[in-house]
Amino acid sequence: MTSTARVALITGASQGIGEGLVAGYRKLGYAVVANSRTIAASDDPMVLPVPGDVAQAGVGRRIVNEAVEHFGRIDTVINNAGIFIAKPFTDYTDDDYDATTGVNLRGFFEISRAATAQMLEQGSGGHLVTISTTLVEHASSAVPSALASLTKGGLNAATRALAIEYAARGIRSNAVALGIIRTPMHAPSEYAALAALHPVGHVGEVSDVVDAVLYLENAPFVTGEILHVDGGQSAGH
Repeated sequence: MTSTARVALITGASQGIGEGLVAGYRKLGYAVVANSRTIAASDDPMVLPVPGDVAQAGVGRRIVNEAVEHFGRIDTVINNAGIFIAKPFTDYTDDDYDATTGVNLRGFFEISRAATAQMLEQGSGGHLVTISTTLVEHASSAVPSALASLTKGGLNAATRALAIEYAARGIRSNAVALGIIRTPMHAPSEYAALAALHPVGHVGEVSDVVDAVLYLENAPFVTGEILHVDGGQSAGH
């Protein structure tokens, strides 16, 4: 199957933010390639589920290849899959390190590299979006998360580097730095305490993230941006 529609590839697409992004891009009229380690079949012929663990070598390239084989192109990549482990630095294990760097770094690297090459071949530009965390720039003693800073901080830097490297080729690169968002990764009992991290006094919703990403999608003059969707957390306390 090939499609004349624009095509978005979204990782971590089975639930939470990723699931919301799939719906958001479909409303824009995009075909969507939806990836996660386990992803359900879709009744929508314009949604291609592609299972795979992006932390594993070669999986990112395979996902991109399947996307191009099925839809014929890739226009947008949303690097949404990520691992966040909050614990004191000296309590991190080698397994924590391998899991976090595998998904956050290898997943981003392999998919973005392969997709960018495809965008360049198409010659019609493209868009890379990475989901990050505001804790990279505004650390909190209440949420010790050095591994997130190590990986997502690097991705913020790569976001800007790619924006400049490919600006003249029509490929934009942006990131969305999040506060706490109401998703299945948090127990409902945690939200009262987590809300206190944000000056607005509440956590964010998946729709807040989707709106931010779709704003970037429809903002051709914006590239190299780290857009904070964090209830004011990045501004201060």
